[in-house]
Amino acid sequence: MRRRKLAYGIMMGTCLTLFVLAWAVVRFYSHTAAIAMTVVALVIPPFAVVAANWNIDRTDRRR
Repeated sequence: MRRRKLAYGIMMGTCLTLFVLAWAVVRFYSHTAAIAMTVVALVIPPFAVVAANWNIDRTDRRR
């Protein structure tokens, strides 16, 4: 479970970093790059959720 939480945290941290850098710094140099970074950041959360819930029924269930 710790591994999945770590993967989720890294992915969501990357997502947040991309959003902040795109619109706080990169937009002054290139609007196209800022939009591309935002699109990449928008794609990350679904994969983060899948990684966080991978095999949750088998490994984390306690009875």
